[in-house]
Amino acid sequence: MTSPLLTALRSEPVEHTPVWFMRQAGRSLPEYRKLREGTAMLDACRDPELVSEITLQPVRRHGVDAAIFFSDIVVPLQAAGVDVEIVPGTGPVIAEPVRSRADIDALPELDAADIPDITESIQRITAELDGATPLIGFAGAPFTLASYLIEGGPSKNHEKTKSLMASDPEAFSTLLGKLARISTTFIDVQLRAGAEAFQLFDSWAGYLSRQDYEDHVLEHSTAVFSALAGHEVPSIHFGVQTGELLGSMSRAGSTAVGVDFRVDLADAATRIQPGQALQGNLDPALLFAPWEALAPRIEAIVAKGLEHEGGFVFNLGHGVLPDTDPEVPGRIVDLVHRVSAEILGRS
Repeated sequence: MTSPLLTALRSEPVEHTPVWFMRQAGRSLPEYRKLREGTAMLDACRDPELVSEITLQPVRRHGVDAAIFFSDIVVPLQAAGVDVEIVPGTGPVIAEPVRSRADIDALPELDAADIPDITESIQRITAELDGATPLIGFAGAPFTLASYLIEGGPSKNHEKTKSLMASDPEAFSTLLGKLARISTTFIDVQLRAGAEAFQLFDSWAGYLSRQDYEDHVLEHSTAVFSALAGHEVPSIHFGVQTGELLGSMSRAGSTAVGVDFRVDLADAATRIQPGQALQGNLDPALLFAPWEALAPRIEAIVAKGLEHEGGFVFNLGHGVLPDTDPEVPGRIVDLVHRVSAEILGRS
């Protein structure tokens, strides 16, 4: 069975536009909240039975064209031995931030043997999907992981990260090099276990100027895509508030580039590499609007996406918000499939 998602990510012809949603696994689903009761986030991410069920829930409910592996970007750090906790209402908190060359040297590497639960989780999920729906693996990009490690948690300004980057670029590069290897190992394990595509999330890259991104970050994200190229699977590169960086990010080596909701898809199409697919980019907050106001926005995004000469995957321009009506994503899937099939049938 040919997957519309994998086909679109390779910029090959499809009969309808495929749809999946970032953060579709969890948060807004009542069945997810019930299942997660009493279980800490990182514990849930390391429990293959829970991971499998949470990953599959939105596939059953929404009819999306792909499952996204339920995990967290700090899971590989935890698995490598970093003392990290996800604090409700705050996010990842690092017990001992990485601030010096000695800290960087002491940062452990990740070995595939450290994460047998990830292999088991992927195998459980793909057995349930039975080839009908592809599973997307993922990891955090080196810069985003570095920011968490250096700041000690989420940051509004990333001042400690930028300070290290500017004052000791060699040490900063060493840190990102280590983190690139950690991200690569985490994704490699997922692909070897059965994931058929992957996305590299650079949540904090949008806080950088294009010059700083190109001077200090691009080579390390490129190293992740390059190291995984032998798997010959489609890949997506996504960042938040990265409109000014899209051209640079598109050079890292992914087959598709994710676009956040702040950038018009027609503009994004002019910034990426020839032959790359686009993914995006409905504002997640618009899912709270009445359907009669939301539907035209969806149709407009589909139309713009299909004008792109490469492939197009419909997604949100960031993650599903926790209070989203769980019925809305399924309605979006149905509308995108119908409208895109009509447009493609006329072309």
